Amino acid sequence: MSHALPHVVVIGGGFAGLWATRALAAAPLRITLIDRHNHHLFQPLLYQVATAGLSAPDIAAPLRHILRRQENVEVLLADVASIAPDRKQVMLADGGTLAFDYLLLATGATHAYFGHDEWAAHAPGLKTLDDALRLRRHLLLAFERAEAETDPARRAAWLNFAIVGGGPTGVELAGTLAEIARHTLKNEFRNIDPSQARVRLIEAGPRVLSSFPEALSAKARRQLEKLGVEVSTGTPVSDITAEGYRLGDAFVPAKTVVWAAGVAASPLSRSLGVPLDRAGRVPVQPDLSVPGHPDIFVAGDLAAVTSDGKPVPGVAPAAKQMGRHVAQTLRARMAGKPSTAFRYRDYGNLATIGRMAAVVDFGRLKFSGLLAWWFWLTAHVFFLIGFRNRLVVLLNWFWAYWSYQRGARIILGDDGSGTDTAPPRAQP
Repeated sequence: MSHALPHVVVIGGGFAGLWATRALAAAPLRITLIDRHNHHLFQPLLYQVATAGLSAPDIAAPLRHILRRQENVEVLLADVASIAPDRKQVMLADGGTLAFDYLLLATGATHAYFGHDEWAAHAPGLKTLDDALRLRRHLLLAFERAEAETDPARRAAWLNFAIVGGGPTGVELAGTLAEIARHTLKNEFRNIDPSQARVRLIEAGPRVLSSFPEALSAKARRQLEKLGVEVSTGTPVSDITAEGYRLGDAFVPAKTVVWAAGVAASPLSRSLGVPLDRAGRVPVQPDLSVPGHPDIFVAGDLAAVTSDGKPVPGVAPAAKQMGRHVAQTLRARMAGKPSTAFRYRDYGNLATIGRMAAVVDFGRLKFSGLLAWWFWLTAHVFFLIGFRNRLVVLLNWFWAYWSYQRGARIILGDDGSGTDTAPPRAQP
């Protein structure tokens, strides 16, 4: 790669960063893609890894492999500490620096606990593969701890599961966890009945899947309840501890609480030195550039942008479109042409609830149930990167459909929580 070419630094190998990089494949630029992980993650299926339906490599692919044929790209495994916009430099955590001519910041979002960061230790979220693997371990261990527990109250606490947040991730987690308890683990334990596990989905707002039309939201709730999920709406969680959570005036003993309620922008946005919105996102110009810094762009969950007068949602299709738009803008800049405003094309919303249950919203076309489930499955397989990933996921889903089994149920590692040793059982 010629160092005389303009240098584009892309921070983040998610949907926005990767799609921008790929869209610049034939451009006369040299690109450095930086990510703290060596893989691109298909985040919409992350909950499947957390619930033992898929393995980590099924929904992730190495960035170097994806970009191996794109000669104008260098992939750098590193952690970015800060950005110096005026000096056009990126500072790495190891002390190194990178100069850029253009910068795309696409580091996504992290968990937000609404001012209660102490809850994070007791209610893990789901954003990365590490999160998913830790959560899978905790979910599977909960049944093992219940099996070994002799005290009825403590056993009940191990079999109490709460998912906080009624968006797509919370709904998908709750529905899948209910299926695991009632079907996958059936007849596998001797001292507990997994089907007696209590799975509660807690949404502070008036309904689950609030981004969907009210009729589909109601159908989703009915489908969840049919699966055995207890849906609680209208009351927020007020406290979470290692022993359970408080809902309203009642404390509920529960050893497993999962956080799916809120997100906050990556803290790296603060180093840009521009005003941020309440969620820490960067309010960008219509072409996705940063105010006062026309050569710096922000895309994906980190960007606060409107299209046709409406806020662009933090979903994968929007991030992909933003990434492609930044690439188009860079090409226009290099050709001496004016940039255009980003316009989001909303192709609809999909959410799966469980086996043969999903909801689909395509504007005028709305449907749920089995047809929606098949549509959801097809769409997610289609958008996975790599033929192998698509084939493996498809085979895993067909096997799970016919057998109710989940192929990634091996418990490995030590999460450091001190719960790896089962409580002693009374001797017969």
